[in-house]
Amino acid sequence: MPYIALIVWFVTALWGLYMLTVWLIENDATRQGKSASRLPLPVILAHVAFAVTGLVVWVAYLLLDRPALAWAAVGILVAIALLGLSMFARWIPVYRMAGDEVGVLVGTAPGAAAGVWSGASPGAAPEAVPVAVPGVPSLRDQPAEGSFPLFIVVAHGAFAVSTVILVVLTALGVGAS
Repeated sequence: MPYIALIVWFVTALWGLYMLTVWLIENDATRQGKSASRLPLPVILAHVAFAVTGLVVWVAYLLLDRPALAWAAVGILVAIALLGLSMFARWIPVYRMAGDEVGVLVGTAPGAAAGVWSGASPGAAPEAVPVAVPGVPSLRDQPAEGSFPLFIVVAHGAFAVSTVILVVLTALGVGAS
């Protein structure tokens, strides 16, 4: 079980690094029209630092077989989980904002004739053209974390919960030979 926990923790870290990369690319402060990120940089950096530290402590536990290292990893995982949950809570409104925007993009412009999409000339093939709706931000105005794929966020969270469970069970001695 301790080696399965290592593999699960490593996969969790890879998905986390993917999201960090997306966030760093999309969080370009020089880009016009971008909203500020709702994920504070110190929280992100602390989450990553604790995750790397915890993984190193877990590898040390596997090499040295010291129960104190397993419990240290559990403590570090608690800090990682709390930071991750706070970032997840701040990400949910950004995700919902993106979902609201998608519904607006496929509609017709207010006052447009039925069957004619906004921006299309009569007789032209209908195509989806973004329609500006007051009070609804455009996709350009989303914070960087609005670019996270839902699958990656859910998978990262599910594997993180699995990591915590496996590490705690290992620290408790469940499944020891």
